[in-house]
Amino acid sequence: MKVELHCHTNLSDGSCSFTEVLELAAQEHISHLAITNHDTTVGLGEMVNQGKESGIEIIPGIEISAYDFVRNRRVHILGYEIEPGNKAIADLCDPLIQQRHEGCQRAVETLIQAGYDITWEQVMKYAEGGTGVYKQHIMHALIEEGYTDSFYGDLYKTLFSRGRDGETAGLAYTPMEYVDAERAITAIIAAGGVPVLAHPGQYESFEFVPELTSYGLQGIEMLHPLHGPQDEQRAARLAKEYNLFVTGGSDFHGSYGEKEVKLGSRSPGIDAVNAIRECKKSLHL
Repeated sequence: MKVELHCHTNLSDGSCSFTEVLELAAQEHISHLAITNHDTTVGLGEMVNQGKESGIEIIPGIEISAYDFVRNRRVHILGYEIEPGNKAIADLCDPLIQQRHEGCQRAVETLIQAGYDITWEQVMKYAEGGTGVYKQHIMHALIEEGYTDSFYGDLYKTLFSRGRDGETAGLAYTPMEYVDAERAITAIIAAGGVPVLAHPGQYESFEFVPELTSYGLQGIEMLHPLHGPQDEQRAARLAKEYNLFVTGGSDFHGSYGEKEVKLGSRSPGIDAVNAIRECKKSLHL
């Protein structure tokens, strides 16, 4: 049996509903599945119950869009075994959801003014049932209108590039005010959960590990589709140095993923699930 500890549904920026993800999990013989939607715990309680009916254990999780303000880079924090609907999470993350949604609306207005033949209603169609609009939904509308055939190709870079390292920001790029990583870790612990650093190789957040550990970080994501062997080795070394457990996951987004991956393809094994639960006991005696 496989373990999947990083998965998104259409409640955030995934293309698949939870029911579709659950069906894929059964096909892939996944025994433990963590749902880690961005900045929301909506639906997690129902997912846990639905998983029981399917014989798959659902681990209620989240991925918080945080930031390292010293180094000026994103740092995402995964939370496992959190309490759905917890006030600490909602107070921190609900403004992020609203800000992202409004930013995407401004991006669509910018694209329309620039001559792109899409509408906000068209984009909203792809975000239906979720917590708000993401860039992937905008790209889906652009694909529908024939402007591109890829979610993450040249057009995506032209429209949404962040403009780092002296590059010009994309036409429709809208900056977000992320939350401080310490606050993300604190909120996860307050919600009864276990905080883990997500894909440090992707966001170059390895050097932030000592500080994150001092805030209460318990684990580090070693296995990830965008991690190479050097990233995995570095994560393993830091885990040993700072007494962190290692996790992994496919970071599944369905067709909205940056890289085509199969659910359960980066399974860390049951040891990671056991480590999460042991940490939960020690953090929340």
